[in-house]
Amino acid sequence: MKLPELKIGHHVAKLPIMQGGMAIRISTAPLAAAVANEGGIGLIAVTGMSLEELREEIREARRRTKGIIGINCLFAAREFPSLVKTAIDEGIDLVVSGAGFSRDMFQWGKESGTPIVPIVSSARLARMAQKLGAAAVVVEGKEAGGHLGTDEPMKKILPEVVEAVTIPVIAAGGVIDGHDIVEVLKMGASGVQMGTRFAASEESAAAPEFKELYLRSNHDDVVLIDSPVGLPGRGLKNPFWHKLTDGVDVSPKNCVGCLKHCSRWFCIVDALDKAQKGDMETGLVFSGEHVERIKEILPVRQIIQNLLQEVEAY
Repeated sequence: MKLPELKIGHHVAKLPIMQGGMAIRISTAPLAAAVANEGGIGLIAVTGMSLEELREEIREARRRTKGIIGINCLFAAREFPSLVKTAIDEGIDLVVSGAGFSRDMFQWGKESGTPIVPIVSSARLARMAQKLGAAAVVVEGKEAGGHLGTDEPMKKILPEVVEAVTIPVIAAGGVIDGHDIVEVLKMGASGVQMGTRFAASEESAAAPEFKELYLRSNHDDVVLIDSPVGLPGRGLKNPFWHKLTDGVDVSPKNCVGCLKHCSRWFCIVDALDKAQKGDMETGLVFSGEHVERIKEILPVRQIIQNLLQEVEAY
C-alpha cells in the first residue's frame, strides 16, 4: 500500500501524517520541522507561549524546513485570539484547534487564506465545522492523550464523520504504528494525527525524565484526570497524579487567569510546564492510551521510516 498525499486547503503533504500539537512546549520548532522535512505536517503547540515566543518558534521552524508548519492552540486559553492571529500574521500554513470550538477562527482563516482545522469528536460538530469553512477536521477519540472531548473510541466516531462531511478527515487517538495508519485509512480517513509517538522522539522538547516515564509505563499506568479546564485529560500515573487522587491541596497560590474557565483545582499550565522540564514530583504528564507500545526514543526520521516499513509489511 502506498500512502496517499494529504491535501489541506492549498497545502499538499507528501505523507498523510500530522504530528500532534502537544503543550506545554513539547512540540516546538525542532519537532515540527523534523516531521515537515520528512513530508508530514509539523505542528507547534502554542498554548502557554507569549506572542514573542510564538513568533520566534514559527521563524525557527521556517529556518529548519520548507515543509508544512501549523500551530495547535487550545480554544480554552484566554489568549486564543491573539495567539491564532499572530500565527496567521507570521504566515503559518494552517491552524489546528481543540479543547472547545471557536466560530471566529473560521473568519480569520477566510480573511487570510489560512486553512482552519478544528478537532472534533462527533459528526454533528464536523458538519458544523465544514459549514463554517473548515479545510479539514481532526477526529479525536478517547484513546488520545491530553484533553478529551469524548469517551467514545476513535474507530466508532471516524466512520460517522467520514459519512457526514466532504472535507478531509484526519484520525487521531491511539495511532502508534503503520498498522494503525492502514486501518484508519481503510475506514475512510484522509490521514492521521500522531501525538504520543512523536512526544517520544529525540526532537521532542520533553525532558529525558518525561520520555523515560513513557518507556516505563504500561497500560495500567494510563489514567483519566479531571482537568481544571473542564474536560477530562488522559495522562500517566506519577507522584503528582498520586497527590491529586489522595486529595492533597495543589491549588495555585498565584493564579494569572490564563484560561477562560478554570476550576482552579490545580494549575494545568504550571503542571504541564513542570513535566516538560522534567519535574515528575509536581508535573503532569499527558499521554495517549497505547503508550506501552512505544519501546524506544528515536529520531523523527527513523520513526517515519519505521512507519512506512510497517505500512508496507501490513
